[in-house]
Amino acid sequence: MDTRCCHQPIVFSLLLLAMFSTLVYGQGTRVGFYLTTCPRVETIVKATVQSHFRSDPTVAPGLLRMHFHDCFVNGCDASILIDGSNTEKTAPPNLLLRGYDVINDAKSQLEAACPGVVSCADILALAARDSVVLTLGPSWPVPTGRRDGRVSLASDTANLPGFTDSVDVQKQKFSALGLDTQDLVTLVGGHTIGTSACQFFSYRLYNFTTTGNGVDSSIDPAFVSQLQTLCPQNGDGSRRVALDTGSANRFDSNFFSNLRGGRGILESDQKLWTDPSTRNFVQRFLGITGLAGLTFNVEFGRSMVKMSNIGVKTGTDGEIRRVCSAIN
Repeated sequence: MDTRCCHQPIVFSLLLLAMFSTLVYGQGTRVGFYLTTCPRVETIVKATVQSHFRSDPTVAPGLLRMHFHDCFVNGCDASILIDGSNTEKTAPPNLLLRGYDVINDAKSQLEAACPGVVSCADILALAARDSVVLTLGPSWPVPTGRRDGRVSLASDTANLPGFTDSVDVQKQKFSALGLDTQDLVTLVGGHTIGTSACQFFSYRLYNFTTTGNGVDSSIDPAFVSQLQTLCPQNGDGSRRVALDTGSANRFDSNFFSNLRGGRGILESDQKLWTDPSTRNFVQRFLGITGLAGLTFNVEFGRSMVKMSNIGVKTGTDGEIRRVCSAIN
C-alpha cells in the first residue's frame, strides 16, 4: 500500500498538538474523550475511511462537505445522516452529498467494539479529518464527546451557504455561528479537493445577467472556453468539474492561486477574491509580499475544530444512535 498519503510534515503535527491537546472545548467536548470507554475509536474510523478511499477517492471531499453541511444546520449533531422523507439529506443543497456508507460502516464496527458509546456526530468529525489527511492535507487533534441530535428537517437547511451568495451574505451566515471572516475563507479553502456539478456554475458561462455576452467577467477569459467544453450549453448538468483546477485530488493552497487567477469555479468562491474584505485573507494564504502570512494547513485545522463545536450536544442532551440513519 502507498503510505505517502498518511504522513504529514512533523512541524504542523507538533504545532497543532501543542495548540489543541490540553484544551477542553466548549460545551464539553475534548480531545481523548473516548480514551477509556472506546480507546480504538480513532483507529477504527481511520481504517474505515482509508478502506473506502482506496476504492473510491471521491469519498474524501464528500465526507469533508458532509461534516460542514451537518454543522451549519442545528449544530454538529449528525442530523444530516438521518433518513426520511423530509430530512436534511433530502434538501436540495444536500442531494449530491456522498460518504454515508463510510459513516455507517464505521458505526457498525464501533458498535461491535464499544456498543452504545461512540456518537455518529463524532464519527463524522473524525472521518472529515481523516479524509483531509488522505488527500495529503494536515492532521489535527479532533475534540470528541458530541451526542447525536433527534431532529432533522429539510426546512432547516436554509442557512447553508449557497453558490450564488455574496460575500456579505456568506459572512452573515458564518458569523451567526460564531465563525469570523478568516474562518470563512479558510473553510471555503476546503474546496481544494472535490468537484462541482455543471448545474451549479454553468450559468456563469452562458446566462450571466450583468454582462452583455452572458459570461461572468470575473472568470479568466482563457479559462472560459475550457469550462464551456466541459459544460456545454444545454448539456448534462450533472457532469462534474474539479473545484481546484490542476490540483483537485491534493489538499493544498492551489485553490487560492486559482481564485487570484480568475479560475474559481463557483461564483461564491470567486467572490472571495473580488471582495476586498476576503481578498486580504486569500493574499495572506498565498504569502503575498507585504502582508502577514498565514499557513493554510495550520489555519484549516484550527477553523475545523472551531466549526466542529458549533451547537454540539453533550452530557444528557441528544443520544448515542445505534444506527446513524435513524433516531433510537
